[in-house]
Formats: sequence, structure tokens, C-alpha cells
Amino acid sequence: MFKIYETELAGRKLSIETGKMAALSNGSVLVRYGDTVVMVNVTASKEPKEGVDFFPLSVDYEEKLYSVGKIPGSYTKREGKPTDKAILTSRAIDRPLRPLFPKDFRNDVVVVCTVLSVDQDNSPEVAAMIGASAALSISDIPFGGPTAAVNVGLVDNEIIINPTEEQRDKSDLTLTVAGTIDKIAMIEAGGNEIPDEVMLDAIKAAHVEIKKLCEFISKMKEEIGKPKFEYQSFAVIPEIYDYLAENFTDEMKQAVTEKDKQIRDDNVAKLTEKVNKIYQEKFGEEKFEENKANIGEALYKLEKKIVRDMIFYEHKRVDGRGLDEIRPLSCEVGILPRVHGSALFTRGLTQVMSVTTLGMISEEQELDGIDTETSKRYMHQYNFPSYSVGEARPSRGPGRREIGHGALAEKALVPVLPSIEEFPYAIRVVSEILSSNGSTSQGSICASTLSLMDAGVPIKRPVAGISTGLVTDPENPDHYVMMTDIQGIEDFFGDMDFKVGGTEKGITAIQVDIKVDGLSYDIIKEAFERTRKARMYILNDIMLPVLAKPREEISEYAPKIITTKIKVEKIKDVIGTGGKVINKIIEETGVKIDIEEDGQVLIYGQNSEKAYDALDMIEDIVREIEVGGIYYGAVTRITSYGAFVDLGNGKEGLLHISKIAKEHIRRVEDYIQIGEKVTVKVIDIDNQGRINLAMNELREKRQDVKEEENKEIFFESTIDENKDSNHDE
Repeated sequence: MFKIYETELAGRKLSIETGKMAALSNGSVLVRYGDTVVMVNVTASKEPKEGVDFFPLSVDYEEKLYSVGKIPGSYTKREGKPTDKAILTSRAIDRPLRPLFPKDFRNDVVVVCTVLSVDQDNSPEVAAMIGASAALSISDIPFGGPTAAVNVGLVDNEIIINPTEEQRDKSDLTLTVAGTIDKIAMIEAGGNEIPDEVMLDAIKAAHVEIKKLCEFISKMKEEIGKPKFEYQSFAVIPEIYDYLAENFTDEMKQAVTEKDKQIRDDNVAKLTEKVNKIYQEKFGEEKFEENKANIGEALYKLEKKIVRDMIFYEHKRVDGRGLDEIRPLSCEVGILPRVHGSALFTRGLTQVMSVTTLGMISEEQELDGIDTETSKRYMHQYNFPSYSVGEARPSRGPGRREIGHGALAEKALVPVLPSIEEFPYAIRVVSEILSSNGSTSQGSICASTLSLMDAGVPIKRPVAGISTGLVTDPENPDHYVMMTDIQGIEDFFGDMDFKVGGTEKGITAIQVDIKVDGLSYDIIKEAFERTRKARMYILNDIMLPVLAKPREEISEYAPKIITTKIKVEKIKDVIGTGGKVINKIIEETGVKIDIEEDGQVLIYGQNSEKAYDALDMIEDIVREIEVGGIYYGAVTRITSYGAFVDLGNGKEGLLHISKIAKEHIRRVEDYIQIGEKVTVKVIDIDNQGRINLAMNELREKRQDVKEEENKEIFFESTIDENKDSNHDE
């Protein structure tokens, strides 16, 4: 049955249609927000997925270039692999949904959000997040929603819900918040050093709108929602868990209470072998094989309960730290000799090496997506090799996790980067994860800050990142214990990973992952307080003593830049037909050249002398010859009546024999030679464009300059002061 539901969001109409399209999916909606249209379809397998111990949810946000009137640029003219922006949006859609599915659910669930039309004032990402919740809510798939989401901006210190394109360009904050009617379920933010209290106010303002949207979707669910289907439960068998808890709780607690991760993992592995052996001896091999997977699940549940109980009831962490204690920290800079900048940051067993490379502006990354951003100058990439967790797996390139963590570090650092006018380089930072035991993305922020400073990038202020974790009381979620700087085991078994990057002034990035149904304002406020305190410690006590400010000079191996500005109409002269002119300059000098649309010219070269040679060539090409102007050029040919001087840009002027010297001369060759460079003054340009030059008018100026011993001579003359002054003309 075709139905349309309408509401208002940020002063604009939002409608959700269902019952008209994709009838074979479990749930389907078409979300219209302004002229933005997103179709969301959700499906679930009829049987559980075999061999998995997790809920197999897959979310795909599909950007169709026809939605913005573009034809794909690939050879096949089809959309290729998802853009980074699409992957990040898929992750943002996933995070608030995943905790609301049953914990014992193992059926495949696929959420596909297809962007059909884009109005840049109305976010397709927000439409997709709302649509995913609505489609799941009205479907027969077991789901405990609804959720909803909005974007938040900060323009002139005013909080704006779902800012338009013009408002986004002015905004100091890019915040996406998702939640249920009661709590916050997901936060993703980037900001220009936003104070904690302002960020919290923005989140609260978002939740006001989220509540309205959740009520709107709940109304849809009540009217047209399908009954949820029955599914095979994969909950731990109570009898097996009770047997293990009764007989092995003390040994498991002893196994996990170990500071060293490797020893702790070995302890748990040995206990697992012991449990399997004892269970097999007690119940027989057939019973053991039948319940082998369930024994593993029960042991995992027992380990999780012990770790959580230690934190919640004893305020004790497995490595012996206090709840607000950070693991041992250290950092180094300049660890690689030939790169432009490098740093190593270590937090416990988490270790990150970040390397900075400076390049031409033309080397910035080109983007081919559905929004208005077509390129980015700062590129942050994150690599997570298998050796970082002690595993032997072949490298397969970056996955969604790697792209997400790189984007988070990038978001944290962009607000402190110098403008392109201040520092005309493209910047690439690569974070190599050397060892991982939690919070590698935040370690990447710290390592990358130091790497940028080591490279001589004049960042405004250093940035540090830290995360907090959470353990809640299952009987009363309002009772909780929070931890600063969570390691891997606390991330796996805890309820929250609240990551915050920022400077001493404020927050530049947030990402929140949770495993419960939401966070209260009190939890968010405390997380801000804890992360700020930890951030100040990392910045002031660990990072700044190693490198207090960016280096004064960039690396000797980084390209040096010379800039100049030419008239826009002269750009074609510098480039030449088919690039002939500019390619000749590049070939002769070995430099690289970028020319911007506004006429700014950037010359990059390892050799400064060659770069200045290229600058001279360009200035020769664009030079405009004017009467009274003084120019420096080479003598190209000599006649009986004078010499011709190259003034650049293919123009020559005549230096008549009578204008070479004050005195009368008989032969031009007695004073200047072909190929010699001379300084001349333009005294006339006739109606036919012929240029007449003089040297003798510059003689007195040259003598005046020579008298000042330490002044730079700004022109050259080839007059021989010792020549006879009585030569005939």
C-alpha cells in the first residue's frame, strides 16, 4: 500500500514514501528532503550466516553521479568503487543502528542507501540515515529502533540544524549526531577548536530534532510496520556458561589480570586449552565436538563479565592502571633521514609512525563525488598491517576501517593547518600502525602533529587525541564507570569508545562508537572533561618537550617554492601552444611549475638557483615593455648603426650607436658584444611598435650606486670606463 508521511526538519519539508518501489525487499522507503532524494532498501537472509560469532550487518551508501548531473569519468563510464566520502557515510549510518539489533541475531542484514538526486542545501547523508532507520522500523527485521540523525553547524556562534551549503561554507563546526528518542547513539564531528560546552550545546540542540524525527518514524511503524520475524538465537547456552563460571572464574580472573597484553593473551589461550581438555574428559569427545563453538562463546562471555565486573565494582583495570591513568607515553621526531618529516608516538603497546610529504599544489587529491568538494590539499592515510596485532595475513590494501581512521585523523588536523597562501604546498601524511592495542587513531593524531612540525609545516597549534571507555550496569544504565585511554580488551568488552582530538583551545574532531542503546548528556559531558584533561597532559608533558614548535625551515629534501603573480591574460603566453613554452622552461631548469587560474605562479625546485632561473624566464615572457622602463637583456645582433637587445616575451629593442655612451663612439663592437647582457632604458615606442633603447642615460645612476659600498647594483652596464672619450661618432 502506497503511503506518504510528511514532517518538517530545520524549516524544510521532509517526506518518506513507501509501498511504491522495491516491493521484494523487507523494507523500502524513498526519502525526499528538498530536492534531495534517497532510496533505502533493507533485506535480511532467511537463515543465519554460518561460522560467524558476530552480527553480519552490511551498510552501503551508493553515490550515483546522475544525482548531480555528472557522467562518471572512468573508461567504462560506470560508478566504480565507493569514494572515501561514501565509505565514511556508510560507517556513520551503521554505528547507531548496530547496537539496536538483538545480540543473539546472526542473519545477514543488508542496508542499501541509493542517492538518486542531490540538492546541496539538503544533506543526502542525513536523508539516508533517517531512511535507514525508517526502512528497518517498518520492516519485519528484528530492530529496536527507531533512530534519527541531523547535521549541526556553528555560524557566527549560532547553532544551525542542517545548515545549507552557504552556511556550511561559513561554519566552524561540522557535526553529525544520531540518537534514539531517549539517548545519543552516535557523534561524528570536525570543528575549528570548539569549546567543550559549545559542543555539548550543539549535541543537545541536535537531540531536540532527533526526538521529533523518532516520534515521526514511530508513527509510521505503528501504522504500517510488519510483525518482526522469528529467528534462530545464538545466545550462549546457559548450562555451558554456568558450568564454566562455576569452575573457572578464579582462573580466568587470574589469567586476564596481567599488564602485558601478550602474556595476558597467552594466559587466556592456555586456559582455553585446559577447559577444552577437561570438558572433553568429563562429557566425552562427541559432546565436546557438538558444543565446541558454544564453549568458546561461553569462555568469551565469562572473560568479558570478569573484566567488566573488575572495572565496575572494583574500579580495577586488567593492567593495574587507575581509571583516569594513561599508559606510558613517549615520542620521537626526525627518525627517517630522507623524508620531509617523521615522528614516532608510543602509548603502551600502541605505536604509530607518521610520515609527512610536501608536494606541488597540483598534486592535491582530486575528488569525484556528489558534493561540491572537488579536491583536497591535505591527505591523511592510515595503514593497519597484520603484524601490528601479531597476525600473519597478507596485505589487501585499505578497508573501511583504515579509511575511517585516516579520515578521523585528517579531520582533527585540518583546522590547524596553514592556509594555501601561507604555505603553498599539498601535504600528505601517512600513519603506519606498528603495534596496536587500542586507540591507534588517536595515536595517529599525536604522531602526525609531530611529523607536520618536523616537516616545517607552520601549524597554528599542536593537536593530541585520546579516547575514553565506559562500562555500564546492565540493570541500570544510568550507573556507569568511565575510563581514560582504553586499550584493546577494554574496547572489546566495554560499552563505548569516545574519541576526541583537539588543541589547548578546543575540539577539532570527535568520533563515538557505542555498544549500548545510547549515551546520556552526563556521560558525554564527563567524556569531554576527561579527554580535555588527558589532552593537556599529552600536549604539555609529552609532545611539546620533544618539539615545541614547527621547524623554521623545511627539509632540504622537500621542494622549495618561489611564487609570483602574473596577469590572467598572460597565462596562455607562459604555457604556450600545447604547453610548449612551459615545458621548455621545465626541461631547461628541472623545476616543477603550477599556474593557478588567478595568475599565481608557483615554482618548485630542489635547486634554488634553477628555480630563480625559471622565475626569470617567466618574468621575461610576461614583461610588458613601457617607455621609461629599465630592462636587463642579452644583445642578440649588432649592426653598423647599433645593437638589438632581447627584452623578453619575444620583443627586441634597438640600442642606437648614439645611445650607447655619453661620448662619441665609432664601432658598436668596441663597447658591447653579441650575447652580452646589458641594462637599458626604453626611451620610445613608435606607432609601429618599434622599441628604441638607451644605455647612456643610465651611466650617472650607475656611478651613484657604486659609491655606496654595501648596496646591491640593480643593473649592469658594459661601458669601459677607461676607453678614450674622444672617439668620433
